[in-house]
Amino acid sequence: MGRRRLDEGVRREIIRLAARGLTYGQILERVDVAMGTVSNVLVPLGGVVKPHMWEPSRARLSLEERTEIRVGLELGESFAAIGRRIGRVTSTVSREVHANGGRHRYRPFAAHARACVRARRPKPSKLACPRLRARVEQDLRRLWSPQQIATRLRDEFPDEPEMWISHETIYKSLFVQGRGELRRELARCLRTGRTQRIHQHRDDRRGRIPEMIHISERPAEVADRAIPGHWEGDLLVGKDNKSAVATLVERATRYVLLAHLADQRAETVRDALIARVATLPEHLWRSLTWDQGREMTRHVEFTQLTGITVYFCDPHSPWQRGSNENTNGLLRQYMPKGTDLSPLTQQQLDAIAIELNGRPRQTLGWQTPAEKLTELLATTG
Repeated sequence: MGRRRLDEGVRREIIRLAARGLTYGQILERVDVAMGTVSNVLVPLGGVVKPHMWEPSRARLSLEERTEIRVGLELGESFAAIGRRIGRVTSTVSREVHANGGRHRYRPFAAHARACVRARRPKPSKLACPRLRARVEQDLRRLWSPQQIATRLRDEFPDEPEMWISHETIYKSLFVQGRGELRRELARCLRTGRTQRIHQHRDDRRGRIPEMIHISERPAEVADRAIPGHWEGDLLVGKDNKSAVATLVERATRYVLLAHLADQRAETVRDALIARVATLPEHLWRSLTWDQGREMTRHVEFTQLTGITVYFCDPHSPWQRGSNENTNGLLRQYMPKGTDLSPLTQQQLDAIAIELNGRPRQTLGWQTPAEKLTELLATTG
């Protein structure tokens, strides 16, 4: 005679009793089955995890809730139905199941044990590994960015997770005092040269620019860079914020224009930009995207005199002017941070722009910005 199949109701009762912390012996007292049957039910689900080993807050799934998720999966219930039954939103159930084997391999006890390990504090730092720490320090001294380091490590060590690290972990180790994994002087190897991180959610204390047109109102054609004439701009600031140069970058060609500024007053910036606009044909000027700096408070007058609409980015969102931010980084090779920029003449700035516009760019198929601009002038002139 073949072995009798265990009733599904009894099987689920064994799982629920185990989730409440009962031992094998206590389960046998309540369910009329053999010890081997209890073991056969629970071992594939990850064994027994006693609730007193870890009592999660209400914000986290309990072992009983994970058990009910397993029961629901066996009954063929949807994530939404399981969520309603245990009082959780659908996305919580979905994330839990997909992160722990999927519908057919979800093991509640093993999932709870993993959650217990992940919740332990403090966690050992990835950079506690001497081999990984030495490699990260070496790459920082080569002036690699944390993102370049993190990406390269995964490429070079695909089968060694202990050699993987996120760029965010590297940044935190550099900027958070007291961690000690990376020496503080290595922070100066970053492109920004900062030894303290700027909080991304700090209050914006700058006054609002009157009649400002937000970047969300900018035409869709600007984003795909297919149509030339859309520019991004900013100030490159010198020592003690007492001197500056205006930088302009055309989005399609990456062509750069630089403007000398006697000071950073809005009237001075307005006039300097108007002078730069006059150096190129009118059809190459369609829009200008700027941050919310006070130097552009005279933007309405600039638009009236040039016909160029100015769009303003969100505060602290440099990626909305990505081409300009990248170019400003390149310009620091010519105008390092902490340099007084006031002695630079317009002629000297033009020479820097010519050199930068003569560099081949990968994003342009290794053409130079000057060559791309020449092509535009030849086809649209």
